[in-house]
Amino acid sequence: MAGFGLPNFGQLTEAFKKAQELQQNAQKLQEELDDMEIEGRSADGRASVWLSGNQQPLKVSLAPELLQEGSSACEAAVLEALQVAYANSTGTMKERMESLTGGLNLNLPGLGG
Repeated sequence: MAGFGLPNFGQLTEAFKKAQELQQNAQKLQEELDDMEIEGRSADGRASVWLSGNQQPLKVSLAPELLQEGSSACEAAVLEALQVAYANSTGTMKERMESLTGGLNLNLPGLGG
């Protein structure tokens, strides 16, 4: 069979083991990301937003003095905090995914590897 450009059985077995390990690690990573609380703050620190590592909104905190400034000030501060929280959350997710898949090498002859 190997003469037809197909990987040998040992290589396929190893590839399936790696794929199964990756799937298990991805599930663990998903759970870790769900459990994270990643904060984003407005530049003045008067608005904070927390997201999970999977970008699920968790909570919002506004300083009392911000509330006294009215709805437009609150909206701007919350939006700014949300943008920071989102950037932090997606950055964390990307780092974790890269570390999860970084060591995976499925160079199988005959399968484009």
